[in-house]
Amino acid sequence: MGQGRLPARLGLACCLLLLLRGSGGLGSRGTPQGPWEEEQGPMAEGGPWGRARYEAVKKHLGAVGALSKQYWQYLACKVWQEGCKEEEEEESSRSPGWSLPVVGQDYLEILSAWYCSFGKCCKTGDCRIVNNITGLEADLNGQLHGQHLAKEVIVRAVQGFLQSPQPQKALVLSFHGWSGTGKNFVARMLASHLYQDGLKSECVRVFISLFHFPHHKYMDSYKAQLKKQISETVQLCKQSLFIFDEAEKLHFSLLDAIKPFMARYDNKGQVDSRRSIFLFLSNLGGNTINEVTLDFWRAGRAREEISMEFLEQQLRLELLEPAENGYARSHLLEENLIDFFVPFLPLEYHHVKLCARDAFLARGLPYTEAALDEVARMMVFVPKEEKLFSAQGCKSVSQRINYFLP
Repeated sequence: MGQGRLPARLGLACCLLLLLRGSGGLGSRGTPQGPWEEEQGPMAEGGPWGRARYEAVKKHLGAVGALSKQYWQYLACKVWQEGCKEEEEEESSRSPGWSLPVVGQDYLEILSAWYCSFGKCCKTGDCRIVNNITGLEADLNGQLHGQHLAKEVIVRAVQGFLQSPQPQKALVLSFHGWSGTGKNFVARMLASHLYQDGLKSECVRVFISLFHFPHHKYMDSYKAQLKKQISETVQLCKQSLFIFDEAEKLHFSLLDAIKPFMARYDNKGQVDSRRSIFLFLSNLGGNTINEVTLDFWRAGRAREEISMEFLEQQLRLELLEPAENGYARSHLLEENLIDFFVPFLPLEYHHVKLCARDAFLARGLPYTEAALDEVARMMVFVPKEEKLFSAQGCKSVSQRINYFLP
């Protein structure tokens, strides 16, 4: 039992005693019940208690004690989800006539709702965590354009991980693709649907390579600080989210330093981070992804025909090239610590128009097809011959609609 819950539980215990006075535990003030009924004659009022009354009181107090325990187990299960197994076992072993008085049970339902209204209990057991997978899937389908593979992999990976009763390791996702294709957008979306306060949650930490770790000569200090921050966040919030932007610029020693948090948990003095999620956002692999997408287009095939199996093989080959990038020099790939590679395909003209539409709607502004076309035409499209893909994806689209403001 945590120290923070103790005052609240003491208060609830007092409320519980009041409930017992008003429900079937101590008998109502109207009609006396139980053994007290037999002792209400004239002789009982004025004479000594005697052996019969002593036995009656003893029996009644025993019943009250048992009922109080039952109330407390019921309340603890309803509010803190603790002792529910014991509650179920006792429920099955009780005689048919032994159950919470209806009035008392109603009071406990009201008390539980009142307690939870202060944010002390939630479906996830932690009110900072919401895990709204339905909302995540709806927003991915409605707002992430041109990314059929990313939508499928992210929902399947995150939902499966959160539903696992005891994962063996943290979930590690690696996002790859050109700038502006939606990697940061999806990272923000994940944070907002998994946590009450989104990116501002104390369960979420964002690291930007060149901002947080700019100097190689301080790498030892960065490693110590990074491990400390991850460890503290995991202890503060079991289901933590760590986002590493510009991951291709992370020094390989930083990736190796945080490797234990992403590996299988061996319980040998390490922090239990099995409920954590790690996101790596990188431009690496963008060229391979673009070439595959262009080849499909030239062959007259729809981009939706690109399979994850085919693209992941190509992507892994590029990431393993002996280049000056942290992925190639760290042990993340060879030790299979990355659970899912998530490719973000280059965006075409009609995808940019959809992004422009979303930007107008987000600001409550009216738009026309002509306006959407004009925004899309402001972007640079490559390759030079086909002019098929937006070189910036949808980045800067929201700024370009300022041109249409009165």
